[in-house]
Amino acid sequence: MRGIADGRAVIVTGAGRGLGRAHALAFAAEGAKVLVNDLGVGLDGAPGAGSPAGRVVDEIRRAGGEAVAHHGDIATDEGAASLVTTALETYGRLDALVNNAGFLRDRMLVNLGEDDWDTVVRVHLKGHFLPLRHAAAHWRAEAKAGRTPIARVVNTSSGAGLLGAVGQGNYSAAKAGVLALTLVAAEELGPYGVQVNAIAPAARTRMTERTFARTMATPGTGFDAMAPENVSPLVVWLGCAASAGVTGRVFEVEGGRITVMEGWRRGPSADGGVRRTPSEAGRTARELLKDAEVPTAVYGAGQRIREARS
Repeated sequence: MRGIADGRAVIVTGAGRGLGRAHALAFAAEGAKVLVNDLGVGLDGAPGAGSPAGRVVDEIRRAGGEAVAHHGDIATDEGAASLVTTALETYGRLDALVNNAGFLRDRMLVNLGEDDWDTVVRVHLKGHFLPLRHAAAHWRAEAKAGRTPIARVVNTSSGAGLLGAVGQGNYSAAKAGVLALTLVAAEELGPYGVQVNAIAPAARTRMTERTFARTMATPGTGFDAMAPENVSPLVVWLGCAASAGVTGRVFEVEGGRITVMEGWRRGPSADGGVRRTPSEAGRTARELLKDAEVPTAVYGAGQRIREARS
C-alpha cells in the first residue's frame, strides 16, 4: 500500500468501531502503519465483550497493511504511556496521533450525576490530554536531539463542543475543552515540529445512531452522507506531511462538506475609562447587545426541553 501516509506510524484511539475504525482503515489504505487502540467498552463506558481493536487489525492485515492492537485505558497515565511506547517499540517511530476515543452518558442537568460528569470528562478530555502529553514528550526529545519530526495531532471535538447540546452538559463541556486544548497545544508544540488541529465530525456511529438512523444514501448516487468514512479523508490529510502549515484549526466535517470553524472573536465593545455602577454596566451591556450577532442556537434547543417536561 502506498499513498500520502506511506511509511508513517499513526496511533488512533477508540479505533475499534465507528469513526476511529474508519480513520484506522483510511490511514492503512494510504500506507500508514497503524496502532489501533480500543478498550472495548459499551456506549456508557462499561466493559464490553470481544476485542474490536483486534478485529480492525485483522481487517487491515488482510488488506495487506500493517497494524497492531492496543487495549489500554488511555485516560490513565499508564495506559497513555504504553500507547506511545507500543508504537515506538513496534514501528520505531511515531508520526501522528488521532485522539478519538469517547462515549456518552446523556442526562438533563438536573438529573446529571457527579459520576456521569466525571466519567465523560475523564475519557473525552483527560483521554485527549494524556496521549498528547506522552507523544509530545517524545517529539520534543526528538527535536532537541536534532531530529525535528513532521508530527501531527488530530483531536476530536463535536458540534456539542462548538455550540452546546441540550441533555449533554458533560459531553459539551468536555468537547469544548478539547478545542481549547488544541489551540494551546498547537502554539506550544509548533517549535518541535508538531501540528495540532481538531475536527467536529457528524456521522452515524454507535453514539449517534438514533440521531442519524433515518438518514439514507442520496438517491441515484449511493452516497451515504452520514457514513463515518466521509470524515476520514480529512483526518488522514491532517495527519500527514501534506498538511504542512495547517495548525491550530478546527474543521467541521459532515458528508461531503468541510467547514473551517471560526471561534470566539471580540464583538461590540465600550470603554468608559471608569468603574461603572451595576446599573450603568447593565445599560452598557444592553446597548452593546443591540449591535451584537444573535448566538447560534444550542443543538436540541426547544425540542428536548419540551420532551423533558412532557
